[in-house]
Amino acid sequence: MTTLKARIKRNALPSAEKIEEEQLRLVWKTPIGWRYWTSVNNTQVGLWYGGAAFAFMLFGGVLALLVRTQLAVPGNNFLSADFYNQAFTLHGTVMMFLFAVPIFEAVAIFLLPPMLGARELPFPRLGAFGFWSFLIGGVFVCGSIFFDAAPSSGWFMYPPLATDKAYSGIGADIWLLGLSFIEVASIAAAVELIVGIMKCRAPGMRINLMPLFAWYLLIVAGMILFAFPPLIAGDILFEMQRMFDWPFFDPTRGGDPLLWQHLFWIFGHPEVYIIFLPAIALMAMIVPTFSQRPIVGYSWIVLAAVGTGFLSFGLWIHHMFATGLPQISLAFFSAASEAVAIPTGVQIFVFIATMLAGRVIFSVPMLFGAGGLAIFVIGGLTGVMVALVPFDWQAHDTYFIVAHLHYVLIGGMLFPLVAGVYYYYPLINARMLSPRLGRTAFWLMFAGFNVAFFPMHLSGLRGMPRRVFTYPEGIGWDWLNLISTIGAYVFAAGVLVVVFDVVRPKHREPRSEQNPWKAGTLEWLNEPEENWGVRSIPIIESRYPLWDQADLMQKVNEGAYYLRSAKENRRETLITSVLDAHPLQCQRVATSTTITIISAALLGGVFVALTFELWILALLSGIGTLSAVLWWLWTGTGETPEKKTKDVGLGLRLPLYASGPDSVGWWAMFITMVGDGTAFASLIFGYFFYWTIHPDFTLGQPGPGMRWPMIALSLFVAAWVAMLGARRLNASGWIDGARVALVAAFLLTLAASAAGFAGPWQHDMQPTAHVYPAIVWILVIWALAHAAVGSVMQLYCLARSLAGRLTREHDMELHNVALYWHFMAITAVITFAVIGLFPEAM
Repeated sequence: MTTLKARIKRNALPSAEKIEEEQLRLVWKTPIGWRYWTSVNNTQVGLWYGGAAFAFMLFGGVLALLVRTQLAVPGNNFLSADFYNQAFTLHGTVMMFLFAVPIFEAVAIFLLPPMLGARELPFPRLGAFGFWSFLIGGVFVCGSIFFDAAPSSGWFMYPPLATDKAYSGIGADIWLLGLSFIEVASIAAAVELIVGIMKCRAPGMRINLMPLFAWYLLIVAGMILFAFPPLIAGDILFEMQRMFDWPFFDPTRGGDPLLWQHLFWIFGHPEVYIIFLPAIALMAMIVPTFSQRPIVGYSWIVLAAVGTGFLSFGLWIHHMFATGLPQISLAFFSAASEAVAIPTGVQIFVFIATMLAGRVIFSVPMLFGAGGLAIFVIGGLTGVMVALVPFDWQAHDTYFIVAHLHYVLIGGMLFPLVAGVYYYYPLINARMLSPRLGRTAFWLMFAGFNVAFFPMHLSGLRGMPRRVFTYPEGIGWDWLNLISTIGAYVFAAGVLVVVFDVVRPKHREPRSEQNPWKAGTLEWLNEPEENWGVRSIPIIESRYPLWDQADLMQKVNEGAYYLRSAKENRRETLITSVLDAHPLQCQRVATSTTITIISAALLGGVFVALTFELWILALLSGIGTLSAVLWWLWTGTGETPEKKTKDVGLGLRLPLYASGPDSVGWWAMFITMVGDGTAFASLIFGYFFYWTIHPDFTLGQPGPGMRWPMIALSLFVAAWVAMLGARRLNASGWIDGARVALVAAFLLTLAASAAGFAGPWQHDMQPTAHVYPAIVWILVIWALAHAAVGSVMQLYCLARSLAGRLTREHDMELHNVALYWHFMAITAVITFAVIGLFPEAM
């Protein structure tokens, strides 16, 4: 601020607006030197995320070219069989887990704050933590191939091959634990995106005025909460079998490999739409701009997107048509697989109608978008074909499925993504990408893709199975594979042109306008040199405010709206109501810190140590992670402000502190626990899956009895009641009573955990003997692990209260912990009722 005052004395800043802008710039500036990497700003984190995801994509692309080179001619020995298995497994893993989902999380973190008219998303440190977790996990998984230790059982890791340590080696552990770590990043991003979209919109941006991109990302983030946890649950069962020989997928001891397929594809098929819908979101921003009119059928496309997300969770069985399921299941899921084409088609026709109703400007983004949709439609048509059970039986596990998958994912995701890169690149450095290079890249990619993948339909129909590293000559696959390999290299050349266009020096080129495409949505208010989302937070009156609200850009840049300055030298944004976006709170957001990097590195250490069964290192890393997170929470959340309210501009004063449902932290806890509850429901599904497939589920194995599970259930309910009592007593002003209730809740939690453990322990339930004691122990461990987290939360609240940081007026932590205990109580009641009453009471 000394520099600022000196400049004012020299009259270098001639107006109050310039002084306020300089204050904002100083508050939001990016750290320099090594501290640059401690930034938590959405602009920086989004760019890091995107850069890392693109780097992983290029790595996965190189693996694909190795695979295609091996298959170019029959009898080839370019790759060994084992390295080929590692290459195709890692290619699928990288593209699905390290590129397709993270790249859209990156785009969302980068675009959403200005698009919503916000300064920042509500949890910038959570976003940075997610990025570092993603990067560490991605490097760990990808680096395995350089040590001949990469996973080699396919990106879906089917047992029994993947559970056999002699066959799959340590690669399966790297896949399971590495991806579990990466899934932490995805869920962290989903929490931040949902809360940001629901609570950080500019005043006046009612939910029916949100940009379509925000709608799509809200749907996708919600899908992540319900799709990723089943895979995490499956990973737990899988790794317990590999590490400790618990027989979840061993039929000789009551297990069943089909449970893994159910849990994997409950995740896997929605993930296709988690990848596809954000790409359609980009098209929903691009098509109106280049059609020079608002989208046709806004309500229809929103409903279609919601319908697509909902139906996607009812399709997973169509990956399992060949597993011998009952006829009624095949018929139902076949119909559902065809039904999803209806909302998908609605979205395509909305774009066509918008283009027909407007005057289309054929630019590079439109070229990639139109080409991608054409490819996607072909993939959709083959999708309807494989949704038919008799055809699927013939095409299953052939190259017809490989072709279908790539037509859907590359057409429905990669081409629109490149369109988005060309469209939004001016927001990165105020320069335009080359139209000439863009058109060259498009035709190379479009032609190369179709040359590469269309022949795979024919090779699949001729009987070529997936995942073979070579084949004999003279059976009709030779020339089809050679053509596919040539096409793959042409496609790769097009991708390299795009990469060159992005990374080439552009400092000599003229700056683009602030809104070069004349778009109508708010993200174009952002200036590439600034780290805030918008200069001042505007009042929104329409879906395309830059078209409909006169001089909006000028007024925002002049600071004519909310939060025009940073007088307290704090980063701030507005919190608004969920439906109508009424201003509720002025939130102070976190600044740069090393704690996100430290927390991610320590958590990564837990997963890496578990992979190599280094138990002491895993324990120490876990203790370090807990310590880092507690320090993060103690110093970075729940700050007591120096005053109750703040003048945010336009005569409006807002509180600086909120708790309960008014707090974004409460919403984050609720959303996180919904995802956690989905993982728990997946484990309960596993329990009853085993019960239904066996005439005698227990096979004479002892159960935990009814006494101890019912005692544990009662004590956990009592601990929950004590937590509610602590919250109520604190709110009434009886602080000592609240502290006593917290201590009582903690002691009850310890007693409940001991009772829960006593049931299977006293009845000598051996988890390696049969799947029944194994699944009982898993449910108990899940409940006790959550109880341990809940007890740490109780002690944390007690410590905050004793330190004077948790008071009657500032009780956000207590509300959030009480919310956690609502879910904890539900988990405990279901767990101990299930293991205590089923199947013994039946």
